[in-house]
Amino acid sequence: MASLETIPVQTSSGMLDNATIIALSVFFTLLCACIIIGHLLEENRWANESITALLLGLCAGAVVLLVSKGNSSRILVFSEDLFFLYLLPPIIFNAGFQVKKKQFFKNFTIILLFGIFGTVISFCLISLGASLLFKKIGVASFVIQDYLAIGAILSATDSVCTLQVLSQDETPLLYSIVFGEGVVNDATSIVLYNSVQSLDFNHIDATIALKLLGTFLYLFFTSTILGLAVGLLSAFIIKTLYFGRHSTDREVALMMIMAYLSYMLAELLSLSGILTVFFCGIVMSHYTWHNVTESSRITTKHAFATMSFIAETFIFLYVGMDALDISKWRESNAGAGTSVAVSSTLLALVLIGRAAFIYPLANLINCLSKRESAKIEFRQQFIMWWAGLMRGAVTIALSYNEFSSSSKVTSTKDSALMITCTIIVVLFSTVVFGSVTKPLIEAVLLRHARPAISDATDIPSLEDLRLLFLENGDEDDQDGNGNLPVPKGSSFRLLITYPTFTVHYFWRKFDDKFMRPVFGGRGFVPFVPHSPTGAENET
Repeated sequence: MASLETIPVQTSSGMLDNATIIALSVFFTLLCACIIIGHLLEENRWANESITALLLGLCAGAVVLLVSKGNSSRILVFSEDLFFLYLLPPIIFNAGFQVKKKQFFKNFTIILLFGIFGTVISFCLISLGASLLFKKIGVASFVIQDYLAIGAILSATDSVCTLQVLSQDETPLLYSIVFGEGVVNDATSIVLYNSVQSLDFNHIDATIALKLLGTFLYLFFTSTILGLAVGLLSAFIIKTLYFGRHSTDREVALMMIMAYLSYMLAELLSLSGILTVFFCGIVMSHYTWHNVTESSRITTKHAFATMSFIAETFIFLYVGMDALDISKWRESNAGAGTSVAVSSTLLALVLIGRAAFIYPLANLINCLSKRESAKIEFRQQFIMWWAGLMRGAVTIALSYNEFSSSSKVTSTKDSALMITCTIIVVLFSTVVFGSVTKPLIEAVLLRHARPAISDATDIPSLEDLRLLFLENGDEDDQDGNGNLPVPKGSSFRLLITYPTFTVHYFWRKFDDKFMRPVFGGRGFVPFVPHSPTGAENET
């Protein structure tokens, strides 16, 4: 999982060494300290748990650096496997499992527009900017594949800090878009990175862009389908066998294992594990979760959230400690001016790349939207731009994966420089941008919030009623108030005008008629007497 820097000293048991025990003890102590300090700073305007963990990691790294007399600042060595295989899956799965599906899919078109097309725009601008500016700074050993990888690496946002201060109740539209775009953005960035790695740039021709697009689409859709398939399989197994008759532990264990299995299968098939486990979480929350007993529902909901919380805290703590990796700083052998120039260039490209798609796409959405409540104000656009400026562990993990390989033709010094500059960008964006986020949202958004607008077209039940008129063909009928029904000829117009509600209505009909009878879900859970649900005590 992660190797140690210190020389192992065998204990009397002969199974573990003191270095391992000390390292893990220190790390778990720091985790406890992060949780306690984060709780005490809950109401603070300028701090949150992410920043607390990052700063605490920096302090711990500095202490270790002093104790080791400048030889090492790390208790554990950074490992991409540790991050991608053990820490990231529970975070992404819980995001899909806990997502407010109604809000998420209501804004699904907007989320995909920002999460996919926006990320691609940012990827292109950052890659192009890096290729034009790095040579002027003196970093000249990179090839086109490295520049494209830099674009994919720095396109991966980290919206954890923003989501910790945004409220689903006060700003539901903004929260839904920022949350959904963050998850889709991470998945898109990793898919883009994997697509870049899979192509041969030694023979560049006119079809290279089409090959990149084809690889991206293949990874995106196959990963999504795999996640849906594993989620449906888990729902079918638990509904059919109904483990809760004998043991709630088995159904909880099966949910956890199959969720993790979806991620592993995606990685085994060289797909995007993030997309797979995210949509697996959505399907499990829609079907599987309703097929288990009441006690298992409570257990899984809190267990998934707890694992995600611990993994997030661990990551920020780890990133803070790894920032003082003295070996990389020495290996880069770059002066302060070069490091500042490269870091400033990367940060400027991130700012420009984010703005280049947030404002144009948001205004495009406003032009196409007929409902005032669905339009994104300039203040909201600014917060969306700000929310995506922070970079986190995904950026660092991809950077290590790209520039720590000994087989790369890139200069070792330039590779080490890119890793250290990426760490600087992550630290600066998280601490500076993250600390300002909460007061900025209060000043820009909440103080100028519009009163809630009652929009009849926002109510799904009214749209369902209109669609029922179309389906039943009651053209000669009138309601009790004498209102004219919707004519059948307007069905296509209704689909174009209200695509979200129309698709949602027909999906609900399909779901109720075909999916839920097979895969379970709300209303289709079989009742078994004496099952450990506590049902008898409630009746």
